[in-house]
This record gives sequence, C-alpha cells and structure tokens, in this order.
Amino acid sequence: MIIIKSEDELQAMREAGRLVAKTHAVVAAAVRPGITTASLDALAEEYILDHGALPAFKGYNGYPSTICVSVNKEVVHGIPGARTLDEGDIASIDIGVVLNGFYGDMARTYPVGKISTEAERLLCVTEKALAKGVAAAVVGNRLSDIGHAVQGFVEAHNLSVVRDFVGHGIGRSMHEAPQIPNFGRPGRGPRLKPGMVLAIEPMVNIGGWEVIVLSDNWTVVTADRSLSAHFEDTVAVTEEGPLILTQA
Repeated sequence: MIIIKSEDELQAMREAGRLVAKTHAVVAAAVRPGITTASLDALAEEYILDHGALPAFKGYNGYPSTICVSVNKEVVHGIPGARTLDEGDIASIDIGVVLNGFYGDMARTYPVGKISTEAERLLCVTEKALAKGVAAAVVGNRLSDIGHAVQGFVEAHNLSVVRDFVGHGIGRSMHEAPQIPNFGRPGRGPRLKPGMVLAIEPMVNIGGWEVIVLSDNWTVVTADRSLSAHFEDTVAVTEEGPLILTQA
C-alpha cells in the first residue's frame, strides 16, 4: 500500500529533507584528496546529531555507519573506513536522517579533485537523469513513467542503468511501497497521486548494468569494474508538480 501524506506530514518530511541536504553540503565541503571515508562519516554523524536527528542508516539491518561512501566502481552501500580518497576518484555519498519520526534520503556523487572527462560525463548524465525522473513524478502519470524517463535519457548517452537496486517510497519508514525501478516501459503501475513521497535514485554505470555484492554483504560494485554514479532526491508528488524535499 502506498501511503499518502497529509500537508502536516509533508512539512515534517520537508524539514527532514532539508537537514539531509545541509548534511550533504557539510560533507561535500570536506571531500578532497587525502581524507578518509571514515572522517566523512564522523563529520556527517556529528552534524546530524547536533541538529536533533538520528542517522537513518546506522544499525539499519546491521549497517555499521552513518553514511554510505561508494568510490569509483562501487555503486552503492560502500562502508566508510580507513580508505583514503585520491585525486581523480568519484565518491557517491548517500545520507539518510530521521527527524521527528520522518525520514529523508539523498545521494550525490562528488568529484575528488580533478577527474577524467569520462567521469565528468558520467556525473553529468546521472544528475540529469535524476532530473528527468523527478520531472515525470506528476499527478496522473504512472509509476513506471519515472523509470522510463531515466532509462531513456541514460541509454541515449550510451551509459547503463543498474537494475538490481531501485528507488522507493519513504515516510515514517525509510523504505515504503512502492519500489521505483530506474528502467522499464511507460504507462505501468499505479497512478501518481498528491501526497505520495518517493526516493528517486538513478544508479548509472559507464559499462554494463550488471552488479555484484561483495563479501561484506553490503558493498555493491559494477560487474565489469567500470565507474558508477548515484544521485537521489526525496520527492513529493503535489498538484503543483514534483516538490524536491531534499533541498537546503
């Protein structure tokens, strides 16, 4: 069942989303060659706790950290640790918070110093693919129209969309119905209605779409070890159009 949020609930989710966006800004400012992913994790946790919220990911199904940091060939769910970011890396950072009982979820992929032209193109296409997906989250559209918009844009640029991991509904739980694939035929699934809140999150690879979960049971990498990027926003469906809640 897809849960429709009231105006008061949407306002609460907007506050949670705003905090996620502000946390991203703090972390993004610290991304540079030489910093460890554990340092970024500690920075995010301190900021979230200082603002009266809790990290949404820490302890979720046993996940050990506040944020996910996935570098280069890593797609999602990379665990922060002693790893140092190097010049030319790309780092996908996924952050979630729970504030006053509501969740916010947002991901961005950041360049570490100067990156290759190929990596720049990947980041640009993935960010624009997210925008295409958000633009399709309008009243009256079908759920699959979101993924179709993402897939069409990505594949037009000769990149591939990850299929094994998808977006999701979000609210008082981090993962609610429905699942939101980033691919598929248009005109399928439930109609989008005002008050639905969706975490839309394209994961895009330079190579093939296939992925593998590593032995830590969390980190997902591209099967062909090509670069991957991840962009995500929490978005409310409204009569006035899609409203991005994860904005500072």
